[in-house]
Amino acid sequence: MTEQHPIMHRLAALPRLLAFAVAVGAGALGALGFEPVGSIAGPVLGLALLLLLLAARPRGQAFALGLGFGFGNFLLGLTWIATAFSFQSAMPVWMGWVAVAGLSLFLALYIGLAALIARRLAARLVPLALIFAGLFALAEIGRGLLFTGFAWNPMGAGWLQLPGVAQLAALVGANGLSALAVIAGGSLAALIAARGEAGRLPLILAFPLLLGIGLGVPRIQKPLPPPTGTKLLLVQTGVGIADKHQDGGFQRSVEAAVLRTRLALSGGLKPDLVIWPEATVEYPLEELPDLRRELVAGLPEQASLMTGGVALWRDADGRITAAANSAYLLDSRGGIRARYDKAHLVPGGEYLPLRAIAEPLGLARLVPGALDFRPGDGPVTWRFPPLPGIAPNICYEIIFPGAIVDRADRPDLIVTISNDAWFGPSGPPQHHAQARLRAIEEGLPVARVTPTGLSGLIDPRGGLVETLPRGVAAHALVAAPAPLKPTPFARLGLLAPALFALLLAGLGLMLNRKKT
Repeated sequence: MTEQHPIMHRLAALPRLLAFAVAVGAGALGALGFEPVGSIAGPVLGLALLLLLLAARPRGQAFALGLGFGFGNFLLGLTWIATAFSFQSAMPVWMGWVAVAGLSLFLALYIGLAALIARRLAARLVPLALIFAGLFALAEIGRGLLFTGFAWNPMGAGWLQLPGVAQLAALVGANGLSALAVIAGGSLAALIAARGEAGRLPLILAFPLLLGIGLGVPRIQKPLPPPTGTKLLLVQTGVGIADKHQDGGFQRSVEAAVLRTRLALSGGLKPDLVIWPEATVEYPLEELPDLRRELVAGLPEQASLMTGGVALWRDADGRITAAANSAYLLDSRGGIRARYDKAHLVPGGEYLPLRAIAEPLGLARLVPGALDFRPGDGPVTWRFPPLPGIAPNICYEIIFPGAIVDRADRPDLIVTISNDAWFGPSGPPQHHAQARLRAIEEGLPVARVTPTGLSGLIDPRGGLVETLPRGVAAHALVAAPAPLKPTPFARLGLLAPALFALLLAGLGLMLNRKKT
């Protein structure tokens, strides 16, 4: 028989409401794995406490405990959403906190269901940890797909602190890293409890093994291939949302980008591709050829400009009927080489779900305007030699694993333009961390440009090649890193973490059949 540790007795004796509060605190502790803290210690400790609670408490409480953990985790990790409400006037600012709490509670349902199923399948700690790890990853995958998806802040993001473990995202994706965070938490929990259980020692050794991988792999990895000859000019305009929403703000945004670019060019820089942030130009570029020529004035002949803009559709009378949040690629004479329309739009930001019901309730989208954006067709690869093959992404799209590149036409470089000026102190670094995960998963470098930061260049192993200072106008000329060969994740997409999750859950079910 297994011997119960005193801590298990204490957890079992807690009043039900207090146990729920402990689960909420464990989830908040897990949120310390997200930027700006970014420590894997938070998720490991938080998940260890959740697993101990699940093993100690009756299985009928598992859903509530998982829900509490998820609520605390998302509530602390999504505070930047409340900040975004301070930049609009259609709704009271306090509704931002209502939105954070409501969204956190909804997203917590995924973790609650994973906890419920895991606890019904296993009561002992070791198999419970393995089954919950697999179900946790599957819940994250579902969270990124269902109801338009919201994949923000996978638990595995904390592993970026240990680059060697983070590299495993190339095999099992960010969701697989989240499963490993649960395994690490289970390792700590098994060290405290689970005496006499089958599989206890291997589970205890899992976390030290992961630490060894995290610290050792970077020392023995082959160096990255040398950078390509393509020069990228990253332009951070320094124009915040408050500035842009004032009279003349659209014009100031354009002027800031033009002036910063010309400052860089006057210093002798000769880029192949100049990159401006999302929505730098909020005028219909296809209708304004003179403006396009003004934007590219002074660019080297071989250079191109990639800028965020807006595309419009009009009816026969010239009235605007639809709009898209777009990225344009312009040549040095102002010609439009390509346009990409953002495909994964932000609910409540770029369109208002159930508008007929929401508007009478006083709800509005965060981006000013009554016309919802039209979604684009999805990932594309721009091929315009001598530029590398480019996968354009706009803002929110970079958080979705397996959905940012055209797998039938693998690019050489991901360029993601964003406007993170809405998102307070925590949103931008969290967004940047997720761009790093996409780089590792796909084995591709990522160039990321925003108006106020974080902007920079990420190598195909998630390393930070260049990072511009936050909150100011800045620029940097960088050489595009060479892509790596397609990773297993790049070939399989979300199937890779799903298979890993099923493997863990299967191992847990096998162990659960053993009594000791």
